[in-house]
Formats: sequence, structure tokens, C-alpha cells
Amino acid sequence: MTGNFLEFEKPIAELQAKIEELRHVSANGELNISDEIARLERKSEKLTESIFASLSSWQVTQIARHPLRPYSLDYIDRLFTDFEELHGDRMFADDNAIVAGVARFEGASVAIVGHQKGRDTTQKVFRNFGMPKPEGYRKAQRIMRLAEKFQMPVITFIDTPGAYPGVGAEERGQSHAIAQSLYLMVELKTPILSLVIGEGGSGGALAIGVADRLLMMEYATYSVISPEGCASILWKDSGRAADAAEAMGVTTKSLKERGIIDAVIDEPLGGAHRDVDQASDSIRDALRNNLHMLCAKPLEELLDSRLQRLMAYGKFEAE
Repeated sequence: MTGNFLEFEKPIAELQAKIEELRHVSANGELNISDEIARLERKSEKLTESIFASLSSWQVTQIARHPLRPYSLDYIDRLFTDFEELHGDRMFADDNAIVAGVARFEGASVAIVGHQKGRDTTQKVFRNFGMPKPEGYRKAQRIMRLAEKFQMPVITFIDTPGAYPGVGAEERGQSHAIAQSLYLMVELKTPILSLVIGEGGSGGALAIGVADRLLMMEYATYSVISPEGCASILWKDSGRAADAAEAMGVTTKSLKERGIIDAVIDEPLGGAHRDVDQASDSIRDALRNNLHMLCAKPLEELLDSRLQRLMAYGKFEAE
């Protein structure tokens, strides 16, 4: 389907089309059909609730990739004041797939790092489809060190299909840049709060996701590889992406049960793109509560808790 609706939302789209048609008739004639419009709107809301109550992992993945879904800068504009974006890694170039800088959250200074995708073709190319290169992760590291120096909490917004796999990125040390980010964040002497707002794909997401608290939007995804990539490896068929998404457990429900994420942030009915302001308000509450908790911890306790949290991921038994 085209427009704001995904394929599985087709019944909602058809109902909304009827509502818009009736509104047009009502606005251009003497016929009062407000009661009928209200009835259809209630029906549309109930239908949406019904569909979204039983989404598959693949459908959630589609919502996480929705072209109108809010990106990092959309939330930064609504949640922070005095945002000053900082550019470049002081080694090679500036990577526009990563936005980073300093700002104020409810009066307190914070450092921000986030993946950034583009809306139209020009912006998508400019942002490299939200896939950072090594210089992007090195820029992120620079900002994190700055945050540590001035004792500012770090807030990261995760939304990427993965790190850029191009030849140039590999030549400039893509895997090394990601590893450096992981190493830095484990020992960074300041609170770190990460939010998965869309796609959390592979090491490209994890590179800015080592945190004291990892939060996730209700219809976001987080996985070691894209469903298409997983299906291509396991079954030599990317068309089985839906099966792969289900098997990997990419949704908030699966990840919360496994202790990978700490909390889920509720989204407006139909997804964050339906009401960006409401989604931002939910994130604001989560930021406020979690930052207050993290900043109240003594530094040594904070670092020890972060290490123990990471060490608790997964387990094995020696034979």
C-alpha cells in the first residue's frame, strides 16, 4: 500500500478513506453526517486496537521501518533545548548518519548521540540511509569523552539497519571503530542511557548501545542482524524474513523477557508516527525517571552495575 498505511493496515486505511470522503461531503453540503463520522471513527479506533493487539514480529519490523516514523532529530527538537550539534571525528570526515552534540534536558546538561535517517531521496543519500561509517562512530566516541570530561550524562538514540558495509568503510576500520565504541562505553565514567527508537540493527546499533539502562519504543526492533539477512543465511531465501523475525525474537516482548532491555516505552495507537508529540512526551517521562535514578548513583557503583549487567547477557554450561 502507499501513503501512511502498511499492507496489514489495509482495513484501517479503507475505513479512514470512507471517513475522509464523508468529511468532504459534509464540508461542501448542507447534509449533517457528523454522527455517522463519529461512529466510523470509533469503529476505526477499535479496529486499530484489534490489529495492533496481535502484531507479528515481521509486522512490528515494518512499523519500526515506517518512512514517517520519528527519527533522532525529531525527538531532539521536541525534548531538548540549546542543542549544539558537533561535527567530525578529527581524523577523516563528518558522518551525517550520526548526529551528536550537547544540549539541555529540563535545565541539565547532557550529551546526545543518535543515528539519523533521511525522509526523501536527497536526505537518505546525505544520511547514508542511517548506516554509519567508522568516522561516525569515532565522532560518537569524541562526544562521549567530552561528556565524561564535563560530567554530563550520555543519551543515545538507536535507529539503524546496521553499520555501513562498503569497501571504504572497511578500509578505514569499521569493525575496529565499533569495537572501540564498545570498549569506551563499558568504562565511560558518566551515566549512559540508550533508547531504541526504530531499527536496532547489528553491531551498528550496539556500538552506541552499551548503557546503564537500555529502553525501547513499543514498536521498535533490536537484533544481531536484519530478518532478511538472517533468512538469507539460514534458508538462502530473503523472502523468509518473516520467519526469521519470529525466530530471532526482535520485538520488545521477547527482549524484555530475556532481560536484554530494561523497559518499554509505550507508543500512540498505530505507532509513534501517528502522534509524534505524544510519543515524545512518553520518552520525556522515561528520560526524566531514568536519568534521575542513574545520576543519583555513586560512580563506582554505576560502573560496577554496568559491568554486571553486561556479564549477565547469556550463559553457558561447561561439559
